[in-house]
Amino acid sequence: MRVAIAGAGAVGRSIAAELLDNGHAVMLIERDIPKVRRNNVPGAEWVLADACELASLEEAGMQRCDVVIAATGDDKVNLVVSLLAKTEFAVNRVVARVNDPRNEWLFTEAWGVDVAVSTPRVLAALVEEAVSVGDLVRLMTLRQGQANLVEITLGTDAGQAGQAVRDVPLPRDVALVAILRGSRVIVPTPDDPLEVGDELLFVAKQEVEGDLRDLLGSPH
Repeated sequence: MRVAIAGAGAVGRSIAAELLDNGHAVMLIERDIPKVRRNNVPGAEWVLADACELASLEEAGMQRCDVVIAATGDDKVNLVVSLLAKTEFAVNRVVARVNDPRNEWLFTEAWGVDVAVSTPRVLAALVEEAVSVGDLVRLMTLRQGQANLVEITLGTDAGQAGQAVRDVPLPRDVALVAILRGSRVIVPTPDDPLEVGDELLFVAKQEVEGDLRDLLGSPH
């Protein structure tokens, strides 16, 4: 997979290194010469250019990319990069970094964004996930808000503990995608039983999150 990353700051370089380790081809686009540190990410293709300039992106070959990640520290730049990637180059998947939570409402399909990653929101969700038992915690928004990745930890008073996955009447538009049990990551099968302390990861439509919480969460 070929991935273009706009912004070669600490975040962009870290993402690039991870993707390279996973065998992907990575192009880092950066306009500030001091941030171009080829030795830090030696396996990446480096492009010294302004990622908001259409001609520069075309010359860099963004049309050949499968994924574009807008990872600069400027939300305005990330929105422009996302819009150009989607509308001018028809990139299949566009991921954008949200620096200021107040701007999160802008990072939608209208601006070409498929997935918006808000660092403050992710950190808050991880804190909630670490301390919440029986509460539904939203970890990530997917496909412009059409669905969310959510987590529920089964408490001792959860009515579904001990039941097999097949016997749990999940609401419509909800999919159980993983069970975290101790050090194990379990891909659920219909016969797997749910246990107290299980961290259950679901992909769910936002409108049925309340039903999922009522089914598996702790009563208040």
